[in-house]
Amino acid sequence: MNTDVIDHAPAASAEDIAAKKAAHEINKLSKRLHRQVGQAIADFNMIEDGDKVMVCLSGGKDSYAMLDILLNLQQRAPIKFSLIAVNLDQKQPGFPEEVLPAYLKSRGVDFHIENQDTYSIVKKLIPEGKTTCSLCSRLRRGILYRVAGDLGCTKIALGHHRDDIVTTLFLNMFFGSRMKGMPPKLVSDDGKNVVIRPLAYVKEPDLVRWAEHREFPIIPCNLCGSQENLQRVQVKAMINEWEKRYPGRIDNIFTAMTNIVPSHMMDKKLFPFETMKATGQAEPEGDIAFDDDESCAPPATASVIRLTRDEA
Repeated sequence: MNTDVIDHAPAASAEDIAAKKAAHEINKLSKRLHRQVGQAIADFNMIEDGDKVMVCLSGGKDSYAMLDILLNLQQRAPIKFSLIAVNLDQKQPGFPEEVLPAYLKSRGVDFHIENQDTYSIVKKLIPEGKTTCSLCSRLRRGILYRVAGDLGCTKIALGHHRDDIVTTLFLNMFFGSRMKGMPPKLVSDDGKNVVIRPLAYVKEPDLVRWAEHREFPIIPCNLCGSQENLQRVQVKAMINEWEKRYPGRIDNIFTAMTNIVPSHMMDKKLFPFETMKATGQAEPEGDIAFDDDESCAPPATASVIRLTRDEA
């Protein structure tokens, strides 16, 4: 007697297999994003017990993702802190002012919409064709600092990510002659606020995927987002080209920002070059300038991306 059991269950369709794979990838992405944000918060002590965090929400993918992840982390954090989403409505023509309030109400988030016509100020003071980001940023920053005080917030959270931080490093080197990045945590220039960047460890492509998955109602910035001559746009294109040719390069640059060796730079304020003397003891970080490094092979021929200085 044949006792074999015949399985009549239909084989999984290609659509089912693809759906399971997509769900698996999104689950991995979710875990990675929440882990990276949680790690950044812990590493830099960004949020403390009792904090009231003002989450600056622009309507772009990054700030949406930041709020989304912070809301989830808030539910399982070992400390108590509150969140309030703040949007600065700059009165740009065509701005869909109903989108953010509707979204925030659907998430049950406390929020505040600050109405300030900075758009008209920028358009009045900046000639047509010139970049507007500098003035727009200063106006926006001052308003948000004031709002944070009005609302009693102890931290201001901005949605800058890993790629923004690396891009800022090169912007400061190329156009400002400074080795200066975008710190995960700092005291604001008015001395009254602590600014944090919970997405500091997060890669921009991951935020793009998360925004698509979560179907955030993205609101484009018509004031500065479409300016193709921005220095930041040029530098970002250069870095992305590097990443395509040499995967992992952005990660290496970002990691290098956490491993500074002052004795091998040239800033006399950070290292006492004038008074240093031989100690007779071996130095692990000593001079290896004449050592050959086989890993530093000449780069392959690549296209040149020219960087131009904007006429402000």
